[in-house]
Amino acid sequence: MIVIATKMNIHEHQAKELLREFGAPVSKGIVILSINDLKEKISKLKSKKFVLKAQIHAGGRGKAGGVKLVNDISELEAEAKKMMGKILITHQTGPDGKEVKRLYIEEASEISKEFYLSCLVDRQSAKVTFLSSTEGGMDIEKIAQEQPDKIITTKMDLSNNGPNNDEVEKIISIFNFNLEQKKVSAKLIKSLYKILIEKDASLIEINPLIVNKKNEIICLDAKMNFDDNALFRRPEILKLRDLNEEEPAEIEASKYDLAYIKLNGSIGCMVNGAGLAMATMDIIKLYGQEPANFLDVGGGASKEKVTAAFKLILADKNVKGILINIFGGIMRCDTLAEGVVEAAKQVNLSVPLVVRLAGTNFKEGKEILDKSNLKILSASDLNDAAKKIVESIK
Repeated sequence: MIVIATKMNIHEHQAKELLREFGAPVSKGIVILSINDLKEKISKLKSKKFVLKAQIHAGGRGKAGGVKLVNDISELEAEAKKMMGKILITHQTGPDGKEVKRLYIEEASEISKEFYLSCLVDRQSAKVTFLSSTEGGMDIEKIAQEQPDKIITTKMDLSNNGPNNDEVEKIISIFNFNLEQKKVSAKLIKSLYKILIEKDASLIEINPLIVNKKNEIICLDAKMNFDDNALFRRPEILKLRDLNEEEPAEIEASKYDLAYIKLNGSIGCMVNGAGLAMATMDIIKLYGQEPANFLDVGGGASKEKVTAAFKLILADKNVKGILINIFGGIMRCDTLAEGVVEAAKQVNLSVPLVVRLAGTNFKEGKEILDKSNLKILSASDLNDAAKKIVESIK
C-alpha cells in the first residue's frame, strides 16, 4: 500500500537555529551562500577546527563527500570552494543528485559518545512519539530492522506541559547519563516537544546527539519536517522554504493549489479526492505497474486547474500512460472533460489515456471526450480502468 505524507523540509542550519531559539544545545555555526562570504563570517567562530557541511534536503551527505572535518582556515577555504556547486548523489537524492548552493560551517566537537533522538507525530496512534537509541549516526530504519532492542519508543498524549518526569526518564534511560546530563537532556526533550507543537513540525530528528570530551550534550545534526497543511498559520516557517531543493513540478502544482507529489512510476494519475487517489495508486500496483504521481485536483476544480494538472502529468518524461479517475460530486465531470481536452490538444497527447467518470454530469463529460477525436479508452469502474491502462502501456 502506498502512503503519501505532505511535508516541508528545512536545512540543517535552519533546524539548528530553531533548536537554539528553544534552548537546545547546539554548536556555533555560520551559513554561506557564496564563497565570498566566508572570510567575513568565519571570524564569528572561535574554534581552530571546523566541520564543513553541504546543505541539501537529503540524508547520506557524509558518504557522498558533503561533510568534511578541516583543521584550519586555509583548508576550510579550499574545501569550501570544492564543495560549493558540487552535485551530491546520495541514497535520497536519486541518480541526478542535488547541487550544493549553500554551506554550513560550525565549530568542531570532540565526540565521546553518539546517540539518536527524535520526536514525531505517529499518525497511526495519534500520539506524539519519541525514539531514542544508543546507535547514533546510524540509519534508524536499519537499526529498527536489525537491532530493535537498541531503540526505545515512548508514546504520549498531547499535554500543555509536555512530557512528564516518568516519560522523560523512559526516553533517556537507554543513554546512561549522569545527573547533570539528565538535566540537560530533560530540557532538550521538552524543547523538541515544544517545537513540534508550536511550529506544527511532523518530525524532529537529532542524529547524532553527542556527548563531547567535556561531557557536554550537543545536537550535532538536526533534521525537521513540517506539516504542509499548517503552513498558512506558520509564516515564519514558510519563510524557510528553499525552492531550489524542491521538485519543479511540485512548485508549479502549488501555484494552482494542486496536491501533487512526483513518484517514480510510469502511469500518471489524475483523481479528485485524496482517498480515491490512494486507492487508484494501489490498484495500479496491484496490476503490476507503478504510479508516476499522486495528484488530487480537489472537489471544485476549474477547467484551468484541470488543464494545469494534465500538463503537469505529461511534463514527466517517465509517464507512458495516464489514468483519470473522477467521481463527480462538487466537481462536475463535464468540467474535467473540458480541461482534459483543452490540455491534450495543447500538448499533442501521444500516450494512452484511460478515463473513468462517475457522478455529477458524467454523461455530459463522456460525450465531450467522445467528440474530442482524442484516443481515449473509457472504463466502467476503477478495476476496469487500472486493467486497461496497464495493458495499454505494454
